[in-house]
Amino acid sequence: LTPATTEILFALGAGNRVVGPGEYDKWPAAALVVPALGPGLRPNVEAVLAVKPDIVFLYASQDNRAAAERLRAAGIMTAAFKVDSIEQFASTTRLMGRLIGDSAKGVFVADTVMCTLDSVRAITASLPRVSVVIPVYQDPLLVIGGGSSMSQLVHIAGGRNIYDSLPQPSPAVTFEDIVQRNPDVVLAGPEHGVTLRNSAKWRGVPAVRRGRLLFMDTSLVFRPATRLGEGA
Repeated sequence: LTPATTEILFALGAGNRVVGPGEYDKWPAAALVVPALGPGLRPNVEAVLAVKPDIVFLYASQDNRAAAERLRAAGIMTAAFKVDSIEQFASTTRLMGRLIGDSAKGVFVADTVMCTLDSVRAITASLPRVSVVIPVYQDPLLVIGGGSSMSQLVHIAGGRNIYDSLPQPSPAVTFEDIVQRNPDVVLAGPEHGVTLRNSAKWRGVPAVRRGRLLFMDTSLVFRPATRLGEGA
């Protein structure tokens, strides 16, 4: 019931065994053929039980604790993951391989992604670092911090997240602090980026005034799953 675990299951060759993805599980295209079971947070437990799963993959959060307890009480194996780092993606993929009975494929998929990231890291290692800020929410103003896989991905790609010293995945900051840190580039998803580009306030950031507000495919780079290498 999370986009990342659905991607991983298909990469593991278990796509034909997925009986209920979540409403935001949009990749690969084959996942869209299976009727979605609704939200991944506070899921409809009755809808999940109705498809008779052997195992349920949930996002590990307080919001999902009650659902996990009900599913386990009904005799359904339930695994909850919270993947904030690239290393956690690799360990989760290996564990999922074991849980579905194919440990070798879990290792293969994890190692393939990690090798691709290593290749990109080697290409960019000697290049000058581009300083980056990635705003993800406006009120309150949240940015990508050092506790996010996205911050790691920026570094692999040749950038430096100006908030990589903050341990949270998405810390709250002030707009004035962003201006003071003066990043070379502002990265945003298409919809959020249009809002920033049209904002008189954000044009106070030199990078935005210079046209260095760059749009990215958030479904590709925000998701710590099997396309991390492509995202890098």
